[in-house]
Amino acid sequence: MTTEETLSPRTIDMKLEIVVIPVSDVDRAKEFYTSLGWRLDADFAGNDGYRVIQFTPPGSGCSVIFGRNVTAASPGSAQGLYLIVSNVEAACDELRGRGVEVSDVFHHAGDTYTGSDEPYLFGRIRVGGPDPDRGSYRSFASFSDPDGNGWLFQEITSRLPGRVDAGDTTFTSSIELAAALRRAATAHGEHEKLTGQHDEGWPDWYAEYIVRGQAGQELPT
Repeated sequence: MTTEETLSPRTIDMKLEIVVIPVSDVDRAKEFYTSLGWRLDADFAGNDGYRVIQFTPPGSGCSVIFGRNVTAASPGSAQGLYLIVSNVEAACDELRGRGVEVSDVFHHAGDTYTGSDEPYLFGRIRVGGPDPDRGSYRSFASFSDPDGNGWLFQEITSRLPGRVDAGDTTFTSSIELAAALRRAATAHGEHEKLTGQHDEGWPDWYAEYIVRGQAGQELPT
């Protein structure tokens, strides 16, 4: 009997919605995450010194919490916290406009390691500029909160197979949908060059391109 035959069908969704980050100064951390433009969901305090604050990044289904008596982890020990964006330069520009220090955009040099390069993948070499081929998953930028908890922007424009259910196409914001439409428009322009004529069925072509891109399937040409 194979493993697949012994597994029970999925009966309940399990959604990752909270990540805990350790901070030393709760009010300072609250001020920082407010400056990012993230949504403040909660700020609760108890009589025993307990306090928890929750923020949610724009368009995210997952939130972060921090506070007092929330975690025993050392402040600043959370590293490699990924924020997925459709345009890494635009994401950097937005934070810089809010007064946040952000690294230059970079990509990595294959599987070459040099030692410590936190908070980016713990040792891989950073190469300046976005990925030359502008491949999905390959361009990054980093920033840290006042305690040194390390965040990464990662640019993803199309998903690898298996990362998204083939039957699901979802967008967490109008910005993300607009970026997908722009990519489809560019690709469709190349499609019309190949056919040599205007495509009256462009809405269907756009839809197919976007759905396949999210599911990690081969894109139409």
